[in-house]
Amino acid sequence: MNFQVRRSPETIEVLLSGRLEFTDHDSLPDIVDLLNGDARRFILDMEALDFIDSAGLGMLLILQEEAEQRNIKMIVRKLRGDVRRSFDLARIGEIVTIEE
Repeated sequence: MNFQVRRSPETIEVLLSGRLEFTDHDSLPDIVDLLNGDARRFILDMEALDFIDSAGLGMLLILQEEAEQRNIKMIVRKLRGDVRRSFDLARIGEIVTIEE
């Protein structure tokens, strides 16, 4: 998985691309570190994400928990294809806010 970051005073936006899977767990602390600051919204843009496995879904739940502890609203957007199906099967939308 690769990611790029866009920041504004109120929002941190992370654009994910490639595949988010178990082998990417080393990148998780780098993304969690982005939650330190004054932003109130944390957006994960998944338009360029081609695949996510169960470990990747678990990492998103960890991010959700970390954001919640900091009183930051986490939003996942632009799910498509297999990534959308994985979210639907795991019922992640019951825990994480999903925007189209």
